[in-house]
Amino acid sequence: MKKTKVAAPKVSSQVHSADVISIKGSRVHNLKDVSIDIPKNSLVVVTGLSGSGKSSIAFDTVYAEGQRRYAESLSAYARQFLEMQDKPDVDEIHGLSPTIAIDQKSNTKNPRSTVGTTTEIYDHLRLLFARVGLPHCTLCGSEIRQLKVGQIIEGIRSILRRGDRIRVLAPLFRNEYVKNEAVHNMIGQIPSDMYRVDGNYVRRNDLQSMPIDETYPHTLEVFMGELEKGKDAGLVDIVEKGLDWGNGMIVVHIVNSDTNTIFSTDLLCGSCGTRSTALEPRSFSFNSPHGACPRCTGLGITMEVDADLVIPNKKLTLAEGAVEPWVRITGNQTWHLKLLAEVAKAHKFSVDTPVKDLSRKAYDIVLYGTGDQEYEVGKKTAMYEGVIPSLEKRHQETNSDYIRKEIENYMHESVCPSCQGKRLKPEALAVTVDDLGVADVVQLSVDEAVDWFSSLLASDKKKEGVLSGDNEKIAKPVVKEIVERLSKISSVGLDYLTINRSMTTLSGGEAQRIRLASQLSTGLTGVIYVLDEPSVGMHPQDIGKLIETLTLLRNLGNTVIVVEHDAEIMAAADFVIDVGPGAGVYGGEIIASGTLEELKKDKNSTTGQYLSGKMEIEVPKKLHKGSGKHLEVVGATQHNLDNVDLKIPLGKFVAVSGVSGSGKSTLVLDILGTFLSKHFYRAKKEPGEHKNVKGLKHIDKVISIDQSPIGRTPRSNPATYTGLFTIIRDLFTEVPEAKARGYDAGKFSFNVRGGGRCEACAGEGYVRIPMQFLTDVFVECDECHGKRYNREALEIHYRDKDISDVLKMTVEEAKLFFSDVHNVSDKLKILSDVGLGYVQLGQPATTLSGGEAQRVKLATELSRRSTGKTLYILDEPTTGLHFDDIKKLLGVLMMLVEKGNTVLVIEHNVDVIKSADWVIDMGPGGGKYGGRIVAEGTPKELKKAKASVTGKFLK
Repeated sequence: MKKTKVAAPKVSSQVHSADVISIKGSRVHNLKDVSIDIPKNSLVVVTGLSGSGKSSIAFDTVYAEGQRRYAESLSAYARQFLEMQDKPDVDEIHGLSPTIAIDQKSNTKNPRSTVGTTTEIYDHLRLLFARVGLPHCTLCGSEIRQLKVGQIIEGIRSILRRGDRIRVLAPLFRNEYVKNEAVHNMIGQIPSDMYRVDGNYVRRNDLQSMPIDETYPHTLEVFMGELEKGKDAGLVDIVEKGLDWGNGMIVVHIVNSDTNTIFSTDLLCGSCGTRSTALEPRSFSFNSPHGACPRCTGLGITMEVDADLVIPNKKLTLAEGAVEPWVRITGNQTWHLKLLAEVAKAHKFSVDTPVKDLSRKAYDIVLYGTGDQEYEVGKKTAMYEGVIPSLEKRHQETNSDYIRKEIENYMHESVCPSCQGKRLKPEALAVTVDDLGVADVVQLSVDEAVDWFSSLLASDKKKEGVLSGDNEKIAKPVVKEIVERLSKISSVGLDYLTINRSMTTLSGGEAQRIRLASQLSTGLTGVIYVLDEPSVGMHPQDIGKLIETLTLLRNLGNTVIVVEHDAEIMAAADFVIDVGPGAGVYGGEIIASGTLEELKKDKNSTTGQYLSGKMEIEVPKKLHKGSGKHLEVVGATQHNLDNVDLKIPLGKFVAVSGVSGSGKSTLVLDILGTFLSKHFYRAKKEPGEHKNVKGLKHIDKVISIDQSPIGRTPRSNPATYTGLFTIIRDLFTEVPEAKARGYDAGKFSFNVRGGGRCEACAGEGYVRIPMQFLTDVFVECDECHGKRYNREALEIHYRDKDISDVLKMTVEEAKLFFSDVHNVSDKLKILSDVGLGYVQLGQPATTLSGGEAQRVKLATELSRRSTGKTLYILDEPTTGLHFDDIKKLLGVLMMLVEKGNTVLVIEHNVDVIKSADWVIDMGPGGGKYGGRIVAEGTPKELKKAKASVTGKFLK
């Protein structure tokens, strides 16, 4: 028999180590065929200039592919609930395990999300209050206890032991409207010689003949027996029968004091008899109708129409359009004015009188209406409901998002009058544990909460906890879990946050560290964590805590990849990857990789040069003299501020520093920034609590530059935001061919329908193909081939370039191309000066980082004519910036100051604080331990201030 040869299986010549994540040929975004082996179970830092390609490696290659592979392993049904990732442009990736990204962009915009709900602390807190909480009556405040029969008997015996004589009664009905016939039927069924009607004892025979007033509510109770000390035989029978007849309730009338005590096997108030429902975890959820305050639906705030926003200019008459929403929204101002003219005639005032001269009564009629009174308008009759009720009604009833948002322009947020901002129903708010309600507990800061929860349980044999017996057994695992999660939040430097702090109010760095703390609580192993600058917003004092957390995450058996610029975190890393050499098209390469010491020795690594001290950010040799004038905030008391007086020297570079939670943002942004926006630009938002702001005459405008996106859609880009694109489109209209064809600037806009944009893709350059349970595919438009414009627009060339070519240019390329067009090149030079030379003019706003967006805004302001009296407010402008980028940024900020302006920055970066003319340091701690100015002066003076935590890091 002939033997069949079986071919041996082919074995790959390349063996991939299980100890590394091996990337081969990544071309994501600006990466240039990047290949690297990243050690697993290590703390890895990816660093480099802003825009060099750090995130492209960490997030868009490692995380995206790891998440995509995990998602594709799931069923089609499960995939529909996941946000699918695009497949990265990479040849090979080996050694991947499930990936979790913790970035700064994904902070929730949901006002219902709090620190407690995000970390699941609030879920455990709801369970604790439902199981061991002590309910109280919402009417009289007395404790509500659900008793067993044995407890009721013991409670009565304790009354008897005091020497009191008692009568036990069983209520048949309490405070109810009843008919005579029903009363007689009841007493016929229950054999008793004595009853109590509305507090008066009545014999059976008398009650049968006594008429009951059916127009008033009544209480009828059956007399069960009389007992006193030493004469309590039959107590058990009396109680059991009384509970049976009284539907689980008996009333003990203490004769000596003529008072009543109620005992019940249901949840019932012992003083007034008010019934309560059984407590469940959902009773304490503000996201559930079972627990949420009905008035604000659990938000803690309500939207109310503001009379001053409705009639902003009180010098106008009603006939001249003083009621602004009538002009903007209704589209039928004539009808309103005709109706109001009839109302005015009936109530003796005129629509031709300026609003400021109307009587209070007339003003209230205009705003709140005249109820059911009818008026004749032409051939119709109508009621006048008033401007404010009309707007509120329309806001609730409209299905149009546009109308709703328009009406909200005339509304302001206010604390819910029903729950006082506590989000829950009165029944839930009346439940306590150790005399604190759930609303009181969530107002505690993390460090205060750790102490409180720990006090609930006995810590050792000598010390007793607040809870004992069965309650302690029930609460122990819940409390232990809560304390562990709180400790994790504290470990990432956020112990100053309160449990009810809304996630929408957290900075990107704070929100990221909250999610990091949540991941620590899961105890996962074998996971690849990818983090985006977790040190953002952290004071140098707190960096050590963050490093401990990252190390703990690694020691659990995970790979931690961190995009970071902080030198301390780099020093703690097992492996550092430096991406560069430049940014954008000038980056995308691995310049160096290895340990920190290896990086320092690498001459090609800009990062290494700064870390070794060969390159540095120089401290200015001279301080700016300033104008000698000041801007002052007097008596700031918002949040944790302790009656703070802030004095800002004008014409200088001023830094506000301090540990996280010390009150910097509250003082500078919530109070000063908001006040100035309202003062100069009539902004709607109200500033935080303070007494006064002085020195306003010394500045003529305020410009607050934050890290919010420059646009919400890909149609917005640096060219459109800075105004460059308008000038460039005008240049294209001056081309002879464009003039001959009669093209205007709209022909070169990708936003204008019927202009020069490609209508096949609506000027997007790509077409989206829905893929149901897979990620949607974006393919290049067949008509324009990604150029966004139609053939006619692309036929116009300016210096051999069409409009699409110009949008694809980087700032540096465009600077050379438009070098002789001064109004273009000047703006481009400023964009380059702030470190954005690598960014394309048409780069979608949605792809810019927070730091890049902030610098686009800064460049836009720098390009405007300066009056020398402008106050610039920047919130942590160094976020996302490399040492070299910070050096450039400081140069630009100094240019603003040299023109006589004032630059006020909230900052933790030591190099920036050292470069400031004046530093205001807040502290000494965060939360309740902060809220004061502990030191102020030049950086040299701050070094000597013993009370300044920041000063210690300037040495």
